[in-house]
Amino acid sequence: MLTGEIRNQIDSIWNDFWAGGVANPLSVMEQMTYLLFIKRLNDLHTLEERKSQTLKTPMERRIFPDGKDEKGRPYEDLRWSRFKNFEPREMMEVVDEHVFPFLRTLGAEGSSYGHHMRDARLGFSNPALLAKVVEKLDKIPMEDRDTKGDAYEYMLSRIASAGQNGQFRTPRHIIQMMVELTEPQPTDVICDPASGTCGFLVAAGEYIRDHHPQSLRDPALREHFHSNMFHGFDFDTTMLRIGSMNMILHGVENSNITYRDSLAEDHSEDAGTYSLVLANPPFAGSLDNESTAKDLQKIVKTKKTELLFIALFLRLLKTGGRAAVVVPDGVLFGSSGAHKDIRRMLVEDHKLDAVIKLPSGVFRPYAGVSTAILLFTKTGVGGTEKVWFYDMTADGLSLDDKRANLLPPDKLGAVPAEPLAEEEHAKNNLPDIVARWKNRAGEADRPRTAQSFLVPVEDIRATGTWDLSLNRYKEVEHEEVEHAAPTDIIAELRAIETEIVDGLDRLEEMLG
Repeated sequence: MLTGEIRNQIDSIWNDFWAGGVANPLSVMEQMTYLLFIKRLNDLHTLEERKSQTLKTPMERRIFPDGKDEKGRPYEDLRWSRFKNFEPREMMEVVDEHVFPFLRTLGAEGSSYGHHMRDARLGFSNPALLAKVVEKLDKIPMEDRDTKGDAYEYMLSRIASAGQNGQFRTPRHIIQMMVELTEPQPTDVICDPASGTCGFLVAAGEYIRDHHPQSLRDPALREHFHSNMFHGFDFDTTMLRIGSMNMILHGVENSNITYRDSLAEDHSEDAGTYSLVLANPPFAGSLDNESTAKDLQKIVKTKKTELLFIALFLRLLKTGGRAAVVVPDGVLFGSSGAHKDIRRMLVEDHKLDAVIKLPSGVFRPYAGVSTAILLFTKTGVGGTEKVWFYDMTADGLSLDDKRANLLPPDKLGAVPAEPLAEEEHAKNNLPDIVARWKNRAGEADRPRTAQSFLVPVEDIRATGTWDLSLNRYKEVEHEEVEHAAPTDIIAELRAIETEIVDGLDRLEEMLG
């Protein structure tokens, strides 16, 4: 749990950057990522030193070599524990002219985060600012994995709250719900083809740690967890660095976070590779045919990014693989041939499991679009029997631009620390969604007037367009209102009119 003191420390660092002339929130996050990475290298080297001294054996992994760099500076000076004590101008010289060039050589180590640091640059030239930030970062206790992860998550939330870069961040509680619904397993290979800050991959990793802790004690599963389980693609190099660091600070050593334009590049190398896809991709409208991957065009002939992403998910999943993805409402009822084709494919060729309609304010203040979560399984041979629909009306936060908490913190999220009272459900539907999903057998008897219900595939097929909009199937109960007969209403109106006329006559006599 992130304490108020740590939040205040992070806010203070953020304000220092702002006062020092680094005003773009994404640039602040990038520079803090670099500095945290530099600090982490020192921590890893120190750990190896202690291990070597305890076991009285040579160091297995020496991050900072013996000797001097090509500019004649001892590598020892490049360590955080050393340069943090230098006066500001010397610290600036060491970090800018020695540490960052050293960072750019680490890609050869083969790690994804080392690769993303190859073009790392210090983005400011103010020695006093560097000294302030190093001093304050050094005081934040980041030995504990949970604290490191939560601190970085809080920094990421500062990007979102700053405005223009909120599109990179799906609300954490929505991510948590989607992960709870898909229940990642220790043997899964998980992919987010539009990974951004890697929120979905981080949440999946935390789920594994919480629900399958024994898997991290098995050498093969532990190696799988750290090196083969998590895959994220993005075409923004800043996001790759930030996302990769997010994974590291949440205890995943070597996730595969790589540069890729998911809709433009061919996917023959990893088609059918992943057992779980979790994603909320950006929906940018339309792409040119020339810039769209040909293997996706074979699945669905369209320029619409929201449909191409669904085609991509199906392409990447192996048979039996499952997905939980956010889509704009238009996917559910769009009337174009491509919209119908993709819905027909999900229903008839694969197994569509659920449609969860989200309230339109979930992604405010950055977007007010209506969206839904689709859960489906790739089969290639159909299998859809009944589709579960849920009409989510509240997520624990106000649905305006403020997004203020409607409940205490321990009653928020998909798995709140405290159970919700019945009246609190109206303010946070997420725990109910998870509970009903895990007890789908009990959903069979719910009427279509309920908040959730099952729809047989025959009903969806009967629409002729494979319509998946909840309103198509939801029934609304109308309370019967008894009205008086028209003759009685007219008689009552005449009586009122007579009473008014009589009153006016009496008033006239009094005044006369």
